[in-house]
This record gives sequence, C-alpha cells and structure tokens, in this order.
Amino acid sequence: QAVTTLNNVAAPENVAAVFYTSGSTGTPKGVVMTHQGLVNYGLAAVSSLELNHTDRFLQLASSSFDVFLEEILPTWLAGGVVVLPHEPNPLTATQLHQVISQQQVTVMELTTAHWHEWVSQLVSFATNPPSSLRLVLVGGETILPEQLHHWQQFGLPLVHVYGLTETTITSTMYQLPPDSQITALGYRLPIGRPLANTFVYVLDEQLQPVPVGVPGEMYIGGVGLSRGYLHRPQLTAERFVSNPWASFSGERLYKTGDIGRYLADGNIEFWGRRDEQVKIRGFRIELAEVEAVLSQHPSVQQTVVIAREDVPGNKRLVAYLVSHPEQTPTITQLRQFLKEKLPEYMIPGAFMFLDTLPLTPNGKVDRRSLPTPQTNGELEVSFVAPRTPIEQMLADIWAEVLVQEQVGINDNFFELGGHSLLATQLISRVRNIFQVELPVRSLFEAA
Repeated sequence: QAVTTLNNVAAPENVAAVFYTSGSTGTPKGVVMTHQGLVNYGLAAVSSLELNHTDRFLQLASSSFDVFLEEILPTWLAGGVVVLPHEPNPLTATQLHQVISQQQVTVMELTTAHWHEWVSQLVSFATNPPSSLRLVLVGGETILPEQLHHWQQFGLPLVHVYGLTETTITSTMYQLPPDSQITALGYRLPIGRPLANTFVYVLDEQLQPVPVGVPGEMYIGGVGLSRGYLHRPQLTAERFVSNPWASFSGERLYKTGDIGRYLADGNIEFWGRRDEQVKIRGFRIELAEVEAVLSQHPSVQQTVVIAREDVPGNKRLVAYLVSHPEQTPTITQLRQFLKEKLPEYMIPGAFMFLDTLPLTPNGKVDRRSLPTPQTNGELEVSFVAPRTPIEQMLADIWAEVLVQEQVGINDNFFELGGHSLLATQLISRVRNIFQVELPVRSLFEAA
C-alpha cells in the first residue's frame, strides 16, 4: 500500500456527517453537518476547555448522538486519549466511578440526568469524585440548584454546555469556578457565551432584539450552522431563516425554539423550550418555571412537569417527582409549598412519585414515557363514604366535575385535581341542585 498521505479533497462546505434527531411528528430529522462546522467546533472546544495531549476524555455517548463527536474530535485535535469503557452503556453511577478511577480520566461529559444521579451517589456515600478528574461537562436539561450546591463542595470545575445538532454540537459554554458559592434555591446556572465564530441573538416575536434581562427566543448563527435537514426543504426553510443583520449574502440563523435571556455580564441564561410554554385556562405557563420552584423543596430530588389532557377539555399540569429516599413529602406539603411561591393556576393538579424518571437513549427525560396519573391520585386521607343523602349528592357532584370514580367526605377538592375553573362549575351545580348561593371562594377557604 502507498505510504504517501492522501490528498484532502473535502471543501469546508462539504457534507461531513448526518445525524438524526427526534421530530415532534415522530419522524427523525437528518441534520447535515459540514466540515467547517465540525472543525470550528473542535478547535473552539480545545481552546475553551484548554485540552492538551495529557487529557483522557471518557467516551460515553452513542455513536448515533452528536455528543459522540463532542467527546472525540477536540480530544484528537489536542493529541489526547479517548477512553472507551469496557462496560456497555449506560454505566451505573458505581461503574462510572470505577472507570474514571481505573482509566485516570481527566475530562468527561454527562447528560444532566446522569450527572444528577452521579452527584446523588457521591453525596450518599460521602465520597469525592476521582482525583484524576479536572473538568466535567454537563448539558441537555436544567441543573438542579441543590445538586449544584453539593458539587461545589468537591472543588471541581463544572462546564455547563448548550447546543443543538443543527448548530454543530455545542454553541455556548459556561465554566463555574470551583470556589463559587451558590446559595439561592432558584438559581439558574448560565449557559455562558458563544464559542468562537458563533453568535446568539435573543429576539422577540417580531425578530427584534430584546433588552438585556428580558427573555426571548434564541437564534444562533455562525460557521457552525448545518446545511439543514436532509431531503426536508420546507422544514429547513422554516427553521433556518435569513439573518437580518447579515454581513454577507445568504447568511442564516437557526430558530432554536429555546427561550433565554442575556445577563448583564454577557452570559446567557436558559429558560426552557418555547414548546414547553403551555396555555391552561387562558393562562400562559412556563413549565420550566414550575419545575424550578418545585425543585426548591428540600425533599424533592428530581422533578418534571408536563401538561396533560387525559379528559377532553380538562387540561392540567401533572408533576412527576423523585423524592429523597428518607424524606418523601406529602402532596399537601407540596401544594402548600407551591402556594407560597406560585399563583393557583400554576400549581399542578396531580402529583406522581416515581423511583426514577424515565430516560431516552440519549439520557434526557423521556416525557412521552411518563405514566398516566391514577384517577384518584395518591390520596393522603382514608376514604370515608358519604353518610347522608345530602353528602351523597355532594359527593356525586364532586365525582362528576372532577372525573373521579368516588369521592369521600374528607377528600380535598384541589388534591383531586380541582382548579378555579372546575370550582366555578361545582358551585354552579350546587346552586342548581340545592338552590343555595355560595361564593367560589368558600371552596378555596374550606381547602
């Protein structure tokens, strides 16, 4: 075989890879990455993470996931070593700890859910991360302030990364110094500043920049933009839009669908998905905000909040929680906690406790696999049947309005999924049947 180096015939704008991401319709979308996008990311990551030939980067992501290249390309460009674990993925927290120690891993990246699990185990066993680690990257979902506080006790730098396949892996980074003190329970860890040759605009619905501190939709531009979606010209045109501030003809922006805001120091704060903003009973609700407040409860380890419409016409918020092993809160305690911080319409109508949150193969919370809440929820009072004809009539009204199989005389209207709109329906039916006038607030006061 010839020993001469092959000529590089690839141009910067040529296709380098196609990665498929999940689509809202269930049909995967092929994202067409270019050589210039991948090279730009690799060099930017080497610079931002200060990678060198002594680094050993743990390779955890599936080869079908763009993070696979995030782990490999910068490491090779820096002359470092990519460590392949012998155990099949996903690794347990214990296996992860063992691999890091045995292979002297210096850098690794975890999805937020896996990082939460690992930190919880470190805290439970009162142990520190292996001493070889110098840097841990985390990204994909919102980091819980409590876990962030635990992490700071280890004195190890944490890099919060943000990006999308469409913008070539990672677009922004924020390194939390090990000596930072995070005390606010509602603290949001910034996603940082754009990498080299990347820019991020935060725009309103008229595609105008919003002031610093004001949330808007994030649009990303630069050499990292992919070509678009393979064989999907209409979808490409919808998501890759013309840059109104272009410095050259044909420059585009990617419409991320993510909400964020610029902070006064130039860093960007991620607020959640635009499509996670739901409207219930006329109120616009940011699901990430409800999750952020719920995660502040000292007994809540992980949580995800979604909107469900299991009964047509009755859309409600459902909170799924993983509690601390020895500190499971009651639903009443959770409701009271939220009532002190959120308006009534933002309080979930149902709560479900899970051992673990279901995850996708890429390590993100699998919202589609979350179970349907039980009809009667997790009631905290023993069922006491109606004892008189009037109590039975009232219980029947409650059951009909709340779509419950049965209602006891000690059950709480709001713990059964009631809300202000259903309260007006219930009071109206009581008025029609019993011919008595009751203010709606009487139901709230009795609860």
